[in-house]
Amino acid sequence: MNNIAQIKRNYQLIKFRKLVIVSILIGFLSAFLGVVLKKITEHYEEIFFSKANINPIFFIVFPVFGLSIIYFLREYLFKKKENKGIKEIFESTNTKSKNLPSYKIPSHFINGLLTVVFGGSTGIEVSTVVASATIGSVAQRKENVFKQYKTELICAGVAAGVTALFGSPIAGILFAFEVISKKLTRAFLITNLIAVAIAFGLIFLLEEKPLFAVNITTWHIKAIPYFILLGILAGLNSVYLTRCVLFFKSQFSKINTPYYKILLGSAVLSISLFIFPQLYGEGYHSIKTIFGSSTEIPLTITLAFTFFGLLVLKPIVTSITLASGGDGGVFAPSLFIGAFLGLLIASILNTFFNAGLIPVNFMIIGMAAVLSASIHAPFTAIFLVCGLTNDYTLFLPLLVVSLISKYTAKIIYPFTVYSFSPSIAN
Repeated sequence: MNNIAQIKRNYQLIKFRKLVIVSILIGFLSAFLGVVLKKITEHYEEIFFSKANINPIFFIVFPVFGLSIIYFLREYLFKKKENKGIKEIFESTNTKSKNLPSYKIPSHFINGLLTVVFGGSTGIEVSTVVASATIGSVAQRKENVFKQYKTELICAGVAAGVTALFGSPIAGILFAFEVISKKLTRAFLITNLIAVAIAFGLIFLLEEKPLFAVNITTWHIKAIPYFILLGILAGLNSVYLTRCVLFFKSQFSKINTPYYKILLGSAVLSISLFIFPQLYGEGYHSIKTIFGSSTEIPLTITLAFTFFGLLVLKPIVTSITLASGGDGGVFAPSLFIGAFLGLLIASILNTFFNAGLIPVNFMIIGMAAVLSASIHAPFTAIFLVCGLTNDYTLFLPLLVVSLISKYTAKIIYPFTVYSFSPSIAN
């Protein structure tokens, strides 16, 4: 009996060691992929966006070129296999037979890059999440001993990828838990904590800076009613975004000829970019610009209509980008919508009601609020936005507004882009 007990203990120890080693490997590879994709995208998006600003004809050329290249790559290099985004991860974690094939790594990496660089109005976050989840899935299949840890290792890849993009290991783990796993096991904690620690170590060594360099000042109790208003409006905007994505995907799926999808999608995208260049790519360049000048911009009718136009058009253009073949999701669009929504509300209240609000604070809280409501993951949104700014001054209002926006959205429409299924809705 002692021998049998000893063999079992040795087996468990060997399995634990292997799990630790594979978690380290997943963490490093997923973080490396995320950092590389982010750096390449930022570099070329800046170059192409500058070219288009100098010569607006490129706002027309880039989208049709980008969507066409993605179509041909998907048709001939990736064997006509369509990318479904985060739903692919759910399909894999919910069934034993379905796995994330290894081609998903280059497919999402390349297509996500091309979508954003050529003006597609989305971000690389979902592309990174699916590619890094695939790293976890491939690692899980390499050893029979990891058979029972499929979800945990996929989540480890996801958590490391999110950590690399946003510089927040807490957001990485929370996203893997709130959106993907929804179960907290000992194996989940071990694999995910190791993976995000390695990912955070890598971005620390690379001296990655927060995406938004912004000076945040403290908040005041008198702003609480306005925060509540922001939470409700953020929930409404997130529902609008979700319904847009689902509607346009449904409508475009009825178009059988891929070329028509590309032409229609790129036409809408090109016209929108021509009118509102702020919609180009993930839109972080526009957020950085308004962060730097939000306190100096007086609200005029023209500016108010510009902000309103961006809030109306961003969900439509994002949806059409995805429906016509682009690769991406609602992460970056949610942050974009939240920033402009927060700025618009603060500007209106300051101009017409002399509220004395701090626009930057409303932009940051708006980003978390719309993201929270769009993916039904308030704690992920809070820590992700804190990671983006490397500042926790607004933690309490972020918590309150993110919860309000999530439950506002859930009451109005119970689904997210990830959880919607026609069979459930009917």
